[in-house]
Amino acid sequence: MMIASREEELLEALRTVIDPEIGLNIVELGLVRNIELGEEQTKVTMILTTPFCPYGPAIIEQVRHTARNAMGHTVTVEIGTELWDPSMMEEGAGGDWGLF
Repeated sequence: MMIASREEELLEALRTVIDPEIGLNIVELGLVRNIELGEEQTKVTMILTTPFCPYGPAIIEQVRHTARNAMGHTVTVEIGTELWDPSMMEEGAGGDWGLF
């Protein structure tokens, strides 16, 4: 039996955060760009599919809440400067949408 790392546990929890416009989770979409795990605080750096995503504030808050519940401590969410591109998606994630 494998023991999941804290980062894997966090990513699994973040799979419950769905981008409502696309209908895929933020991990599948490749929106989570970096995770810095600490003993008392975790920082998640993410991007949005578009810079002016109307659901952005709600998604960011859901990420913060979900990550805090998974980690059991304070989580900060920062928005990275990268522009999202469909190539960032997990392999096969866009198939149902005909994106590839």
